[in-house]
Amino acid sequence: MTGFASDLRVVPAAVLAWAGTALFIRVDAVWAIVAGLVLLTAATACWKRRSLAFAAVLLSLVFLGCGLRIVAVTSSPIAALAEQESLVLAEVTLRQDARAFTGPNGPGSVWEVTIKQLQSKENHWRTRHRASAFLAGAQPELLAGQSLLVRAKLAQAQQFDDVAQLRILAWRELEVTPWWWRASARVRDGIAGGVDHRTNQGAALVPALVAGDDSRLSEQTDSQFQRTGLTHLLAVSGANLTIVLAVVLFGLRARSAGPRLILAAGALTVVAFVLVARPEPSVQRAAVMGSVALVGLLVGSTSAGLRALAWAILALLLFDPWLAGQPGFILSVCATAGIIAISPVLAARLNWLPATLAQAVAVPLAAHLACLPAIAFLSGEVSLVAVAANMVASPAVAPATVLGLAAGLLDLLCPPLAAVVGEFAVWAGSWIVAVARFCAGLGGASIGWSLPWWTLILITPIVAVAIWAAASRPAVFLGLCLALAIALVRPPSPGWPPRNLLVAACDVGQGDGFVVPVAPGAAIVVDVGPDPVAIDKCLQQLRIDHIALLVFTHAHADHMDGAVGATGGRQVDLVAVGPSGGPRVAGAERVTLQRGQELSVGRARVEVLWPAAGPKPPSQDQFNDASLVLRITVGQRRLLFLGDLGQEAQRQLANSDTDLHAD
Repeated sequence: MTGFASDLRVVPAAVLAWAGTALFIRVDAVWAIVAGLVLLTAATACWKRRSLAFAAVLLSLVFLGCGLRIVAVTSSPIAALAEQESLVLAEVTLRQDARAFTGPNGPGSVWEVTIKQLQSKENHWRTRHRASAFLAGAQPELLAGQSLLVRAKLAQAQQFDDVAQLRILAWRELEVTPWWWRASARVRDGIAGGVDHRTNQGAALVPALVAGDDSRLSEQTDSQFQRTGLTHLLAVSGANLTIVLAVVLFGLRARSAGPRLILAAGALTVVAFVLVARPEPSVQRAAVMGSVALVGLLVGSTSAGLRALAWAILALLLFDPWLAGQPGFILSVCATAGIIAISPVLAARLNWLPATLAQAVAVPLAAHLACLPAIAFLSGEVSLVAVAANMVASPAVAPATVLGLAAGLLDLLCPPLAAVVGEFAVWAGSWIVAVARFCAGLGGASIGWSLPWWTLILITPIVAVAIWAAASRPAVFLGLCLALAIALVRPPSPGWPPRNLLVAACDVGQGDGFVVPVAPGAAIVVDVGPDPVAIDKCLQQLRIDHIALLVFTHAHADHMDGAVGATGGRQVDLVAVGPSGGPRVAGAERVTLQRGQELSVGRARVEVLWPAAGPKPPSQDQFNDASLVLRITVGQRRLLFLGDLGQEAQRQLANSDTDLHAD
């Protein structure tokens, strides 16, 4: 049995445990309990075959734990109260800092909480269930670890691991937050304070790298990181912890510290890391992987690799079975497995390159190949630029992380010195942001994957073998890289954009994004789609750097959420919205349009044909029929834009005396 614990036979057990748990959390818990009992019986029957017996015991523990956790949530009396939308009084503890959001009814905050006590009209319960809590209005200054007494209305949970949702009506703090949570909050504030003398996206990235705080990152930057395969940098991962641990352990080894001191310091670093970054799923994964690596270091193991990953998977699933279906867990495990299993083979085949460069190519390539099916499943796209983007950005990740943490600690003692160190962290962060922005703007940065995602499970090994075969042949490998670079850059076709362009419809996915040029480099933009990167890329290709009029026909995400992509780095003169409203743009004049108004914009004339002024603003389900309908005349050509006007509203417009003639 000891031999099993130290060889690779634990890997298939972890894979089966992961697959089974991912299935059981979506079906009845009874199946998980039955599977666990069957495997426990099988382990008893084949006890003499120690390897099989130990694997069966591991699987049974994970499945039984999964089933019992699901039963505890679904059979809880709190879940029954949630179905009845009962009013309750509850004592809760925040698991994470409160997060702000903006909904249809204005700003609010969401808290991930643990319910410790709950009282309804009839009963009182002591419990340890998770829940999501929502509070309307401005975000209060609440931190992880705080205990609150809340009066709330229950609603059914929207997440597998929650017992209910709490719509908070009133709250008050019960006790002082524990000192370790207050200390970690000061460090988090210090990390942001060390770089807050700069307002660019490089400074906003540093807290995200160090502590997972991405609140200052713009939607445009977030979209660019997604398009270029750099999103993993925005969620605290094992790589972040590895960087911090490496600095701590290197310093101790330089002073000839013993293994016990190294283990103790490493364990304290892991605990502090979790407190500062908050115990979110990605941080839990990082902590477990770091702890396994520390134990391996203490016992002198040099082949932890896949075994460490397998044990981490089993430990995490036993601790929190709902991780099995979370995107972050899936990508983390796939990337780590790819780096462990594929990158050494690729690096060896690239032995004609300097060793450091061979590793710089092999590691992101291996991780990307391992994650391809999961990425296609989650996003419907495959990034062609992810390997290059990660390779170019990776040298700046460690400096940005270490210097950002150092600036955060110094900010507690000497803020002026923290700003100096933070400036270097900002430089490193700015390099990463520049890489993401440049790569996201390439014409072939990503492609849509129209086939079922699982087809990549079959295709990826073939691609991996082809890359492995080409890797030892410099001419072939460099030729493939050159071909990919040409496909990514896609030199502009001669004559683009065409002369006398009347209107361009941008490929923004669902929704609309239209561009009507009104002068060299200037245009009217009607809607911007949901993706900041898509509309930004379209305007770049059309060489538009001045938006004379930006129109939001109505306030639905697929027509306005790409606003930061359109406005970033461009002059915007006038923003026009309908009765449902739309985003505000700093420095631009704003006007609400209604039927009968006309605007002159450069060589274009804009007529508003719909809607007429109403007695009150439309509700959200009326936004489509309240869309602005515009006719834009450029020279002798007339263009009609209908927004998302519904059938009945179109009929009313057609039956009115409005002139709808257009080319």
